[in-house]
Amino acid sequence: MAMTKTVGDALAPQRPLTAAACLFHGFSDASRLEILRHLALGEHRVVDLTAHLGLAQSTVSKHLACLRDCGLVTSRVEGRASVFALAHPEALMDLLAAAERLLGLAGDAVVLCPVYGLDGTVTAADEEEPAR
Repeated sequence: MAMTKTVGDALAPQRPLTAAACLFHGFSDASRLEILRHLALGEHRVVDLTAHLGLAQSTVSKHLACLRDCGLVTSRVEGRASVFALAHPEALMDLLAAAERLLGLAGDAVVLCPVYGLDGTVTAADEEEPAR
């Protein structure tokens, strides 16, 4: 990803950064992160997420629209309900696991990833490389 200005197309370097900013906007709210955690466990209807999170249906729908616009979730109609799922579950889990490691190194231990976090099946100790 080039981040230097080129003569003739001064906006070209901003395009990749704009796409990245849009993607990371989806992660910028604690409620959206919690929605992603729930969706990592499987598909959910809006009503299910509302019950899990204790948020208003309109709030959950707004967050889901943001996540869909960012390309992080997909939706399909099932009867009168919309069912949401992660768009790229493996890539998302990898990213959340990396974020947890980075936050841990910065001294802010958190659990974002249901697979690799404290509640998950793989812990940081399981992935540590032996000292050289």
